[in-house]
Order: sequence, then structure tokens, then C-alpha cells
Amino acid sequence: MQVVVGAAIVRDGRVLAARRTAPAETAGGWEFPGGKVEPGETAEQALRREVEEELGCAIEVQAWLSGEVPIGDTHRLSVARARLVAGEPRPVEHDLVRWLGPDQLDEVDWLAADLPFLAELRALLLSGS
Repeated sequence: MQVVVGAAIVRDGRVLAARRTAPAETAGGWEFPGGKVEPGETAEQALRREVEEELGCAIEVQAWLSGEVPIGDTHRLSVARARLVAGEPRPVEHDLVRWLGPDQLDEVDWLAADLPFLAELRALLLSGS
């Protein structure tokens, strides 16, 4: 199984969501930015690299959220809570980014693989963690 990592970047009680433009079957869906772990990389290294490529900013991984979610038969997704350490996120590979508070998480059309992480993330945002 190919490991895919996503970043729940948290700032001021809100999390960053990014809207995909490709491939066609996921275009318009919202996700935690990230991507595939390449050979020789740790999950954390891949996440830092992917966020730099996709958003032009640097993050620090703080903790991994619970569980993994299958994406089809070939991939599995893990999501980490992270914080910005340099730069301001801007959409490079997405067409829009948005900061969402715990009461706004249901306002966007999340990709199916990201949905299982929302309850834990909402609880973290509400607790101020």
C-alpha cells in the first residue's frame, strides 16, 4: 500500500483546507494538503516536502491524528496536526485555500478520505490544542 500523508495545519483555532483542481474525479473537493511518501522518506519528511510544493510554506508536524483511511485498493491516508513555521499558505497546486474554525468544517465538500479525521480535529480545535 502506498502511504499518503495530509497536513491539518492549525493556526488561531482554525485549520487550513485546500480545494483540488485535479484529477477530474476529485476536482472541487476539499482536502488536507499533502501527498505520497516517496521511497527513502519518512511520513514527516514527505509531509513537509508536499506542503512546501503545494502551498509554498514550511510546517512542523506536531502529532498524528488517529487511524488511517484507505484510498481505493492501493493507498492509505494518515493525517498529522501541524503548525506553520515559515511563509503564508498560497494555492500552488490547488485553486483555493481556506481557514476553517470548528463550526465551519461542514461548510466545504471534503474528499471522502479526509472525512474520518474531522471529528478528532474538531475536538482538538474546540479544546484549543
